[in-house]
Amino acid sequence: MLSFSDRIADGRVLLADGATGTNYQDMGMQPGVAPEEWVLDAPERVIDLHRRFVQAGAELVLTCTFGGSPIRLTDGPLAGRASELNRRGAELAREAVGGDVLVAGSIGPTGQLAEPLGPLGHDDALVAFSEQARALAEGGVDLLVLETFFALDEALWAVEAVRSATDLPLVASFSFDQGTRTMMGLSPTQVIAATEPLGLAAVGANCGRSLEDMSAVLAEYSATGSRTPLWIKPNAGVPQVTAAGVVYPESPESFGATVAGFAGAGAGILGGCCGSTPAHIAALRAALTVR
Repeated sequence: MLSFSDRIADGRVLLADGATGTNYQDMGMQPGVAPEEWVLDAPERVIDLHRRFVQAGAELVLTCTFGGSPIRLTDGPLAGRASELNRRGAELAREAVGGDVLVAGSIGPTGQLAEPLGPLGHDDALVAFSEQARALAEGGVDLLVLETFFALDEALWAVEAVRSATDLPLVASFSFDQGTRTMMGLSPTQVIAATEPLGLAAVGANCGRSLEDMSAVLAEYSATGSRTPLWIKPNAGVPQVTAAGVVYPESPESFGATVAGFAGAGAGILGGCCGSTPAHIAALRAALTVR
């Protein structure tokens, strides 16, 4: 199997998977249950979603370990089981997709603000992120993805921690949930300035708000002139609360057509985040094929 770096270097857009949590909810996950709990309690459903994304055309799947930091797990039923959870999440993804599809180890923020705004300190962050990265590597992932980060300090600490634990390729993806800024006011230009010297395998954005906002984020990333590959996984639009529940407005067809256009704006890796189903990824694959 070609490595992540080889697949990016061939100049063809690499298609990643879609959402985890919102699809699990459609599969019957009860309110209040963290998606990571299914790694140990319902592994057959975790495997099923991975396989459905591959059948839709995904060439890369993310492990169900976004909330798998030992800090984030402290107050829940998986407290003290971070290494077990992350290792098993990687193993399930590999079992689901085999050797021809890339498995990316998902690492999300700890859920705490960094000092002085919150309790998260540098040393605690290093311990937590290195434990998670090490377990994912042991489970057999091909690369690691820091996703949905919003604070620069925490992201840089996570990069440092991952690099201390493994030499796997590393992607850093930020959530610009304020349009073209993260919750902490971070811009795509600032992300590039801070990460360019680090030699990351890719940098980008996931989650956020509308596809229009993601287009603007991508444009700002591209305008920096950075040669670092760009990773883009938007939501299926801004969620709307209805009598039937939370609805994401972008249909598979509208999502596929719009996100496929991001390839021409510089994105090298495309996929989906909240609200994006295997049908959205299949539509994106079809739209990329006809470009």
